[in-house]
Amino acid sequence: MIDRRLWLDVPVCRLRCGYCGICTEHVPWLAGRRAMTQALVTRVKAFVRQWPIRQVARMLELHWHTVKAIDVARLARELPIPDRHGLRRLMMDEFALHKGHRYATVVACADTRQVLWVGEGRSRTAIRPSFEWLGSACHQIEAVAMDMNTAFDLEVAAHCPNAAVVYDGFHVIAKFGREVIDRVRVDQANALRGHAHARRTVKRGRWLLLRNRERLSTRQAVKLDELLAANTPLMQVYLLKTQLKELWRAPSIEQARQRWREWHAMALETGLRPVLRFARLLERYVHGIVASAQFRLNTSVLEGMNNRIKVIKRLAYGYRDSRYFFLKIRDAFPGNVR
Repeated sequence: MIDRRLWLDVPVCRLRCGYCGICTEHVPWLAGRRAMTQALVTRVKAFVRQWPIRQVARMLELHWHTVKAIDVARLARELPIPDRHGLRRLMMDEFALHKGHRYATVVACADTRQVLWVGEGRSRTAIRPSFEWLGSACHQIEAVAMDMNTAFDLEVAAHCPNAAVVYDGFHVIAKFGREVIDRVRVDQANALRGHAHARRTVKRGRWLLLRNRERLSTRQAVKLDELLAANTPLMQVYLLKTQLKELWRAPSIEQARQRWREWHAMALETGLRPVLRFARLLERYVHGIVASAQFRLNTSVLEGMNNRIKVIKRLAYGYRDSRYFFLKIRDAFPGNVR
């Protein structure tokens, strides 16, 4: 009878007890104090796992807030409390919460891929409750993977004295592409204003320079080689990008430090202003790059989680209640059994 709206007029007895006072008769098929049956509540719980609240509310002819209240109660009751005693390695990343540069931070276990904590904001104050939730388990954390976020780095150092910060290589390489390769490419294009063909070739070579060579077609690889052979600064920054990746492939910490010194010397020799600026910036984060040789951690798994979080948000056309949204995220990533 899911396609029909049915109203039941059920007489309920009221009893007067000398010990409990006035009591109402318990009806087992009613859902507590809600004006609906337990079967309907069970059906709502099953539907909201697959479809947005708006669609479930329209299909069952219920109010949006009624469906949400049922789902919130389900999540609060069913979501397991993560085991803090088994945590050793963490991942931290941010994702866009709303338009207007509003972000949230997600913390997950790198071993089980379980989302442990989600909170609004990405500042030190915003993420501090995650470490307060960890409590004494902070001292057993061995490594934390993140992008080059100073707030994350400082909070890990303040609360997890035994943890090594590991910077994700993808974020560093992407930052090098945006701040160095793109800047040098634009500068070289501006310097070739009097040579229309050469300037057009440099301007259109952005994706050839940023994309990994192994992902280029034969034709694209030929164009890239021609571009690099004709422009020395672009050749220099492209080689620096390739060598920068080798820092995350070092077999030991000593090798990683040696590769860093060689890369830094190569960067200084170019004399290119964007390269020098980036090299000075990266000096402050060497400890997190070198640590990747000991802890093979990255945030690629968390990036995949963020993509799924975007799908959850898009299916619901956004969430007005951040707490409810965070519960849905934790429910979507319960973790793998070790």
